[in-house]
Amino acid sequence: MEILIKGAQLILSLSILVVLHELGHFLPARYFGTRVEKFYLFFDPWFSLWKKQWRGTEFGIGWIPFGGYVKISGMIDESMDKEQLSKPAEPWEFRSKPAWQRLIIMVGGVTVNLLLGMLIYIGILFTWGRDYLPLSEVKYGVHVSEVMQRQGLQDGDRILAVEGAAPRTLEEVGKTILIDGARTLTVDRMGATTTVVLPPNVQDSILASGEKTLFSPRVPFTVDTVMADGPAAGAGMRKGDKLVAVNDVTAKYYADVRKELERWKGRQAKVTVERDGAVTDLMLTVRDDGTIGIGNQVPTAYFQFAHEEFGLLAAIPAGIRYGWETLGGYVRSLKLVFSRTGASQIGGFGAIGGLFSPTWDWQVFWNMTAFLSIILAFMNILPIPALDGGHVIFLLYEMITGRAPNQRVLEVAQMIGMVLLLGLILFANGNDLFKAITR
Repeated sequence: MEILIKGAQLILSLSILVVLHELGHFLPARYFGTRVEKFYLFFDPWFSLWKKQWRGTEFGIGWIPFGGYVKISGMIDESMDKEQLSKPAEPWEFRSKPAWQRLIIMVGGVTVNLLLGMLIYIGILFTWGRDYLPLSEVKYGVHVSEVMQRQGLQDGDRILAVEGAAPRTLEEVGKTILIDGARTLTVDRMGATTTVVLPPNVQDSILASGEKTLFSPRVPFTVDTVMADGPAAGAGMRKGDKLVAVNDVTAKYYADVRKELERWKGRQAKVTVERDGAVTDLMLTVRDDGTIGIGNQVPTAYFQFAHEEFGLLAAIPAGIRYGWETLGGYVRSLKLVFSRTGASQIGGFGAIGGLFSPTWDWQVFWNMTAFLSIILAFMNILPIPALDGGHVIFLLYEMITGRAPNQRVLEVAQMIGMVLLLGLILFANGNDLFKAITR
């Protein structure tokens, strides 16, 4: 069910983005009197699920549920319609329009996606505001990933600064290390201030490990729920008990408790709890899934989360700023791709779908849609043949030199671009498949 929910969110999100992106091409094309032969959501090789002719354009839905396109008369695109292009240009064709009009048509989709991402961020901030855990509230220290432990950081460290500046959240700490190249961390370790210097190539180790989270806040484990039919209830555990150890191994924090219980799956274990100031040992059998039938208190019982409210006037500049920050962070992260470990982390539709919530959460859905919209805008404006950016490069050449590129050059460039894009798609989705098989 989780896969279906994530898949449905991915398809809906991409459908919204694709329709509006293509609408960004369609509207200026029609405004300038250019004929648009087709407007399709999803791809339709051999047949379509639905189609309807309206005002000279065939609108339809294809059967391959990713992507979409508009077919503009007289334009070299993925259809490679050479027969049409071999005839003299008609006044309603793309190639007969002034270069500045063709440029507007080509950048329309990218413009819509960029503005859409910012508009969604504005709506998110206005509707839900923004919640985050300030770094200063991570008072129990952090759990450190295996890679970061090898670099000298320890569970329980409290991160005070990165490169001399105090980040706002733990997520920002990870981003500054992985994306911005930060290498010096100042931590509070058992009351003493310590400096940890990471190696220059630490990002390669992070990418190779596949770890998604470098740091997470340590959360105490105070029992809030005891399942009536669980091992903990049978052993006499009560609401309010504070977990102390598992088989004499100190485990006061949620992640530590889970880790120790995993080691004793299907076996009897001694769980030590603190109750009314006294320490009590409880004997129980850990389930095969590593659980004992208890639930921790909610995070707000331990931490003071920050919440920002935004009125409409405040949400507009904040949403635009967040959109630009998202774009900037993504562009800076692309340098990680140009390494062997970075390339291995490139993901396809499976990886993108995994970013959505396993339950239908509209806030997460719109946040992901805004992110994908901005990424789609950037990727499409790259100067690669077959993408909008490739067409823009040839149009700028024509506007500067006053000469249109050779028709054969455009056809070959389009073909090369399509091969490159197909190869990237196959590589990315192949990575997903490989990880799923070897996981």
